[in-house]
Amino acid sequence: MEGGGAAGAGGRDQPSSPPQRRESRRLPDFLQSVNLKYVKLGYHYLITHLLTLLLIPLMVVIVLEAAQTLWLHLQYNLVSVLVCSAFLVFGTTVYIMTGPRHVYLHSQLCGEFNESALEFQRRILERSGLGQETYLPSALHYLPPRPSMASAREEAEEVMFGALDALFRNTGVKPKDIGILVVNCSLFNPTPSLSAIIVNRYKFRGNIKSFNLGGMGCSAGVIAIDLARDLLQIHRSTYAVVVSTENITQNWYFGNRKSMLIPNCLFRVGAAAMLLSNRSADRWRAKYKLVHVVRTHRGADDRAFRCINITTLGPLLAFEHFCIHAGGRAVIDELEKNLQLRPDHVEASRMTLHRFGNTSSSSIWYELAYTEAKGRMRKGHRVWQIAFGSGFKCNSAVWQALCNVKPSPDGPWEDCIHRYPVEIVDGFPPQPSHEQ
Repeated sequence: MEGGGAAGAGGRDQPSSPPQRRESRRLPDFLQSVNLKYVKLGYHYLITHLLTLLLIPLMVVIVLEAAQTLWLHLQYNLVSVLVCSAFLVFGTTVYIMTGPRHVYLHSQLCGEFNESALEFQRRILERSGLGQETYLPSALHYLPPRPSMASAREEAEEVMFGALDALFRNTGVKPKDIGILVVNCSLFNPTPSLSAIIVNRYKFRGNIKSFNLGGMGCSAGVIAIDLARDLLQIHRSTYAVVVSTENITQNWYFGNRKSMLIPNCLFRVGAAAMLLSNRSADRWRAKYKLVHVVRTHRGADDRAFRCINITTLGPLLAFEHFCIHAGGRAVIDELEKNLQLRPDHVEASRMTLHRFGNTSSSSIWYELAYTEAKGRMRKGHRVWQIAFGSGFKCNSAVWQALCNVKPSPDGPWEDCIHRYPVEIVDGFPPQPSHEQ
């Protein structure tokens, strides 16, 4: 038995049967066939309205039974018919009157410049004295424009940081050495303020005296200089940085009122950063000395309070150079006439308006840079900066050159001064030639 069993186990090989395939049954891929979020949503609705769903069949049965009974009763009772009819009419009326009011969209119209507004802006641009190379913020180059808070902040940071980077690079002064910061921007006053944005960007020291001036118009640049001067009289041996800019992104007018279309044609992007010092050692490397600041505010006069332009400032005094706020071609023309200036006296203002447009409070600094780029500023020369704006405010600053001033590296006129001055005529100003 044992041997047979052994022989049976170790005898001839039996033919092997083919391996059986085990069929695997997979569950359907619900992720591919059904979006689970809809399953979850349906389950949520089912649980939420379960009681209502259970009561619906019961209510249907009750209503049908009541309707049948009422019908049998009304067939033989005229009074009941009238009462039920009146009740139905009253209930329907109350439901309609107390129900939520539907809101309908009757029509829609999208605002845009009409032909009259476009023609008006074209005429203003033809006579404005602006050239073809002025700057508008990037938010206004989109279709449709994007006048958002984020875009306005981006515009402010781009021009302010660009001016400050060049200022620190050219002067060699470190941000930690700055003790006073004054920023002026009339139309854009975010929270945190523009001065706080600058302090955070350049990591100014903790005890810095920072100020943010807003709503003071195109004359705020000289006001900021005056404030910095007063602070430098108190805080000894320190530096003050003044930043003048304006913001256009959120102040572009998209309507058709002609009086409000003029700023669209004149105002452009720009900023200037100035470094002031009361250290005696800085006299030998400084460009100018602040001689005088005069501030006039006529806000108590109602007519002046509503005024944003000027026609007369005063008699001509002994100045070699003039930086008149480039508010517009007509403004420069009137000042040239009333102050009895020569064309070369207002050349810096006209060329700044042509190249950069009305950059608000920073325009007088573009004009000073133009005079420097032309190599006209000599030791002892005096320059009169005249700024004016809404309110009505007129502010003047007088600077005296301490040396023969050379153009600043990375100045705004560095790549185009050889093309100026250009002739300004009625119609669109000619495009300056890019050839030397």
